Amino acid sequence: MSTTIRLYELTGADEHVQFSPYCWRSRYALAHKGLSVETQPWRFSDKEAIAFSGQGKVPVLVDGEQTVNDSWAIAEYLERTYPDCPSLFGEDTARALTRFINNWTDGVVHPPLARLLLPDIHNILASGDRDYFQSTREAMLGASFETLRTEREQWLKAFRTALAPLRRTLEVQPYLAGETPAYADYILAGTFQWARVCSAQNLLESEDPVAAWRERMLDAHGGFARKASLAY
Repeated sequence: MSTTIRLYELTGADEHVQFSPYCWRSRYALAHKGLSVETQPWRFSDKEAIAFSGQGKVPVLVDGEQTVNDSWAIAEYLERTYPDCPSLFGEDTARALTRFINNWTDGVVHPPLARLLLPDIHNILASGDRDYFQSTREAMLGASFETLRTEREQWLKAFRTALAPLRRTLEVQPYLAGETPAYADYILAGTFQWARVCSAQNLLESEDPVAAWRERMLDAHGGFARKASLAY
């Protein structure tokens, strides 16, 4: 079963550089389901382009007459609408545990990583997005981008420490979901694709089990994520 779906994705000055971790979650989910997708580049200054969705953030998925925003809501929509395609979650218990992974990633993994990445992201944005991005993110973090650049070692250490539960899991199994990847893996794969696309910083030691898992995720579904355009 296949269909064509449109996905609005955050891009830098180069519209081929698509870096949002949440959009990448949806891209992985669509690939897992085997669904075709047409991507629509979107920038922070393009609020009117997604006004039809009733809010101002991406990802926004348009499937026929249906419009869905928020990566978790998109995953649930795809699971509900395309039940004959491979399941993103498995049983209800797995879906509930995946929700925990979603919240853990957003609340524990993203904060130190954002402090590492945001100055680099600022450099790849279209000129019309830069002032907005810097002012809103500095206010959110309570620190200037200049300060964050001087604190990179601190935040890299905090990021690697935050990955400890993921690391211990991947020492004994190839994917978070077990023998094959599922949406729990795609949540974190989106996070690493965020970093990979917008920054040349080396986040992982080569012997880290997370690094091997990251390579497997880049190869998943025909290696579509590995083929993504990079900003550097």
